[in-house]
Amino acid sequence: MSPDLALHLPAAVPLLAGLLALILPWRVAAWAGVAAAAAILASGITLAAHTTATGHAFGLMRADALTAWMLIVIGSVAVIACWATVAYLDHQNTAGSDGAAPTRRYLVLTQLFLSCMSLAVLADNLGLLWVAVEATTIVTAFLVGHRRTRASVEAAWKYVVLCSVGIAIAFLGTVCVYAASVTAGAHGTTALNWTHLNTHTAGLNPDLIRLAAGLILLGFGTKAGLAPMHSWLPDAHSQAPAPVSALMSGVLLSAAFYAILRYRTITDAVLGPAYTRTLLLIAALASLAVAATLLIAQRDYKRLLAYSSIEHMGLIALAAAFGAKLAMAAALLHILGHGLAKAVAFCTAGHIMHLSASSDIDAVRGLAARHPATATTFGISLIALLGLPPFSLFASEIAIARAGFTTGHGWAVAAAFTLVLIAFAAIARHSTAMLLGSPPPPSPRPAVAGRWRELAPLALGLAAATLLGLTLGPLQPLLDTAATIAGGR
Repeated sequence: MSPDLALHLPAAVPLLAGLLALILPWRVAAWAGVAAAAAILASGITLAAHTTATGHAFGLMRADALTAWMLIVIGSVAVIACWATVAYLDHQNTAGSDGAAPTRRYLVLTQLFLSCMSLAVLADNLGLLWVAVEATTIVTAFLVGHRRTRASVEAAWKYVVLCSVGIAIAFLGTVCVYAASVTAGAHGTTALNWTHLNTHTAGLNPDLIRLAAGLILLGFGTKAGLAPMHSWLPDAHSQAPAPVSALMSGVLLSAAFYAILRYRTITDAVLGPAYTRTLLLIAALASLAVAATLLIAQRDYKRLLAYSSIEHMGLIALAAAFGAKLAMAAALLHILGHGLAKAVAFCTAGHIMHLSASSDIDAVRGLAARHPATATTFGISLIALLGLPPFSLFASEIAIARAGFTTGHGWAVAAAFTLVLIAFAAIARHSTAMLLGSPPPPSPRPAVAGRWRELAPLALGLAAATLLGLTLGPLQPLLDTAATIAGGR
């Protein structure tokens, strides 16, 4: 595959798969979605192999090592989620709770979601980046409310309102950057081109950039699930279909944080790293504190996974705050490892919900004895999310801690990992009760969620997370270059 083709496929192929979902039988359309996700992954790998240090550009789109890494993240998580979608829709249609129109709508919106996220990481123009992230809000709002229950519709509205406020704040930040660029002599779309801004930072107005930095972090941080604008996330993730929750947690949050990283290279060049570092440290520690506190009293296992996402985004923000190359590499590795593990956890939670007809932790006991395959998959995914070896999150968390002490932020490392330990204990307590507790009365639901063909994509995701924890292999040069582009010093 040529780099030019790889640059266009990630946004175009999901659109084609979405159009096919309007005319093909739903099962064929679902597998077409899996193929589209695989195309995104293949494009990321191709760009990683062919992209030079200066990147590969075409019009308003551009790919460098950081773009290629994010496409690999999107593609990897999307393959798991889209593959799991086949089983999800099969369960829904078998139960008679879904019809042809809602199924087709679900498939179309999922592919639009993937197209928008791919466009966001491929955009060279910061205005186009903002449009792509805003488009994900519109598309995913319908996916959050897909089940059309009272709770799911309320969650969708809450998601729309809070994320729209956040994206409006990010728009104001983008306007400030545009004003600073135009004042420095740029014209038209060039004024918001990331490559142009990075090479002309000397003429940018520091006051406008300082205002923009705060607005961008607050705006895109809302979409990334960072405190204090995080409250949409638990409701949306708990009410969305399990594969959609996997995509939202695994890649949507990371795509929003990617936008922060792109802007940060500009603001650091103009203001120095201290200003953004302070903002990121505050957001990181606040997010970890919120997650650790609320995980303790959780009674819903999908919300448990949602608060875990806030915890991990806090760790990624902490690594970005440290700013060293090791820290940025750890943040990017954490993004990929978290995406894989969380996709498996949410999709398995969907299987558990189908079995138990409830998302309450108290309704799920003795899962290991009743459904060992599902329990094993869920348990291993939680072990990965808890940062235990041999999974990649163990390596990335150790690297974040090392980078913090190396850069003189030992106090932040101590505070952050104390909160991580609290979250660890809370998740371990709840999951132990689910997996090993006394079983409830037999469920009237048929025991179909443990079929190996349905667990195959989840096993693939766990295998990838394990392999990343043992060795990066050919991804190591890509990760090093991407960390440098993201601002690693």
